[in-house]
Amino acid sequence: MRQIKLLIVLTAVILTGCSQLNKASDYITNPTAKEVYKRDFNLSDSLFTLWNNQVDLALKDSVQVELPYAEKGKFLPRAFPVYSYEVSLTPGELFNFEIETDSIKELVFIDVFRRTTDSLNPYKKVESAAFGAKQFTFEAKEKGNFKVVIQPAIEANSPFLLKMIKSPAYLFPVASYTNSAIQSLWGAQRDGGARSHEGIDIFAKRGTPVVAATSGRVTYTGEKGLGGKQVWLRDSRRGQSLYYAHLDSIKPISGSVKVGDTLGFVGNTGNARTTPPHLHFGIYKNFEGAIDPLSFVFLPKPLNLDNLEDEIPNKILTKAVTANLRNKPTTSGSKIIGSSKAQDTLQILGKSKDWYHIRTPENKASFIHQSLVKPI
Repeated sequence: MRQIKLLIVLTAVILTGCSQLNKASDYITNPTAKEVYKRDFNLSDSLFTLWNNQVDLALKDSVQVELPYAEKGKFLPRAFPVYSYEVSLTPGELFNFEIETDSIKELVFIDVFRRTTDSLNPYKKVESAAFGAKQFTFEAKEKGNFKVVIQPAIEANSPFLLKMIKSPAYLFPVASYTNSAIQSLWGAQRDGGARSHEGIDIFAKRGTPVVAATSGRVTYTGEKGLGGKQVWLRDSRRGQSLYYAHLDSIKPISGSVKVGDTLGFVGNTGNARTTPPHLHFGIYKNFEGAIDPLSFVFLPKPLNLDNLEDEIPNKILTKAVTANLRNKPTTSGSKIIGSSKAQDTLQILGKSKDWYHIRTPENKASFIHQSLVKPI
């Protein structure tokens, strides 16, 4: 019986090839992107361990960036570079990462860790990009600080441009309007302080279409209570319901709708009769009740790729007597996390506008302003 099974396996290898057999096996074992890399490139245990352990170095770095953020640099083979960036995320925000290289075959590995309160294990991995992926989207389930770790393959040899932006999980719920139309926020006092505002108000011209911010199922339409004419839309994937209130009229709808479908039209029904037309937009989450909807629809500023240099040296020398090293690429709101002395050699990871992203001789990542250094 064992001989028959072995014959079947060997036949499968011959007929489908090793790569197809690996794919079939991966479907069952679900290996990580790095495990696939080690196997497919036949990396020795010692080389793979040396490369993979660089993540521990990244988790000790204290570099932070504000989104959107862009950086240019160059991957060098066998240099074992590793990049980490701490970002702040709130539920409703999508973190979008993209890296461009000269060759589509260059492999880059992307992991996201969440900061914890455990002093022994301060970071917990929560998401990883698929093998070969250079674009990656992560949605935070809770508010906190997250560390993005980027690691090129061992033999990667290419200039790169990395881009990190935030985007809202939902479409803006009033057609043709944006952030400036939001004039009343979560928590504002109502009825002389007897209650607080459980949503945001988006002011718009009467009759402006109100749209489905996400695909879902309409669970209620009608007129009642403080909200007047209203629509409830269920987002089952996130376990929450979207509340549209004070509508002038409701479009005849039922059942499933797609993102962007018109649900009704801006008005001031219910207890908004004495106010200008607006949409009250709220979100109610399972087991939590009302949550602040702002981050789900707020449109962040776009990424600016101006002033990103094409030619970046591999190393630089400190030319100032003493140069401050900072945790962010700015002097405003950043912390000084070290210093560099004149003639110190600094390894460049990349550059973001006027700031070099570097590693010191002690292997600590930080930012240093270009005015304080010169290329070697």
